[in-house]
Amino acid sequence: MRVMTEPSGTTDDDLRDAEAVAVPEDDGEYAFHAIEGEGFEREAREGLRRIAGLRTDLEDVTEVEYRALRLERVVLVGVWTDGTADDAANSMQELAALAETAGSEVLEGVVQRRSRPDSSTYIGRGKADELRDVVVETGADTVVFDGELSPAQLRNVEKVVKVKVIDRTALILDIFAQHATSKEGKAQVELAQLSYLMPRLRGWGESMSRQAGGRVAGGGGIGTRGPGETKIETDRRRIRARIAKLRREIAAMGTVRETKRQERVRNETPSVAIAGYTNAGKSSLLNRLTGAGVLVENALFATLDPTVRKAETPDGRTFTLTDTVGFVRHLPHQLVEAFKSTLEEISRADLILHVVDGSHPDPESQLAAVREVFREIGASNVRELVVVNKVDAADEVVLGRLRRREKHSVFVSAKTGEGLNDLVAALERDLPRPEIDVTVLLPYSRGDLVSRLHDDATILTEAHTGEGTLLTARVKPDLAGELAAYATAP
Repeated sequence: MRVMTEPSGTTDDDLRDAEAVAVPEDDGEYAFHAIEGEGFEREAREGLRRIAGLRTDLEDVTEVEYRALRLERVVLVGVWTDGTADDAANSMQELAALAETAGSEVLEGVVQRRSRPDSSTYIGRGKADELRDVVVETGADTVVFDGELSPAQLRNVEKVVKVKVIDRTALILDIFAQHATSKEGKAQVELAQLSYLMPRLRGWGESMSRQAGGRVAGGGGIGTRGPGETKIETDRRRIRARIAKLRREIAAMGTVRETKRQERVRNETPSVAIAGYTNAGKSSLLNRLTGAGVLVENALFATLDPTVRKAETPDGRTFTLTDTVGFVRHLPHQLVEAFKSTLEEISRADLILHVVDGSHPDPESQLAAVREVFREIGASNVRELVVVNKVDAADEVVLGRLRRREKHSVFVSAKTGEGLNDLVAALERDLPRPEIDVTVLLPYSRGDLVSRLHDDATILTEAHTGEGTLLTARVKPDLAGELAAYATAP
């Protein structure tokens, strides 16, 4: 990595509810499952994956065809404004992982130390010239910035380096567009992309400033007379109309999810949301706990469409587990806004399993980034259980820091199964329980109520008498009302 220094003095299709498959064994031990994803889903994603290093010797191949045959060759650029050198290096490593996930070959990474980004070219005109030399030297065709650039900054840098320039936000949006599979996921990604594109809409030469209308355009002949809009104004109007349509469609899809959520609330089924940094192992954990069979891949943002599965605690209480989209530092606000209906699964959960990658050199920054998104979506007050994953590959020094900082946490490895029993015990402890204690004498003719107590309540004591079944249980308020007629002294 090069360092450039500043001179001194400057989803309803995939939202699937399944029967409970994660159940305790007869001896009380929890039954864990394999973590591999479904084969057909992995094959579909890898079917057209581009391969680094391939070249073509055909002389008549067009530039478009050539670019389709090989990976984009990119140079990464970061501006280090605060924090330590390790923080800057970790941020660039993450940007490199994002670029590779999007389907590119990283050739070089450069970092500049500045007090703040330059308002014109983000890195300053002199450094932009140096970046041009790096692009020429490496033969790159794309420059990726580790930050969100304004429309003017993008234009100014492109004028200097003479190749395509994108920022971190556009890169993440591109990955989301590649990985979205459900109708809702695709609509949410398109909405985020259009919201990002709107202020950055531009054209080439005079094409976007061409105007027609009235007698002014009379000399242009047929096809040039119109409402008096420039082409860029017409495109913006069309984008606004498309955004409005997408929002209506997403709202309609959200109604289906809300209906399912209300059904779970009506049945008073506790919900657990698995959330955390991207590639922390959330899907692997879901597969281990429920056998859901969702895609598991060592890639950023492998999961975009939420998956809901039912499971049971060892004491027989049913709850739902929801796998959600991963977060990342500086998650584009367009994505948070577009995925708001999906992220409501987190804010409305009874418990959040906050999964963090214990093998990462700086897991504390991941925890902070995810909690920032929690605040943005209104999930800060939801009970949180930190699950430190990948302990089999983690540094003991890092794990020791996390044990001291995160008191309410468990340490597991979804890959090896280490610590999963501790996680299940913590889940059983933290899930909300029925709050009303009752003692009832149920006649033998009311076996249906006895069955409901076993299914929906926590049985404390049970005895069979001459008059019926005597039970002491902790029940839900609605069930307590039905049992009031059979209440007896403890």
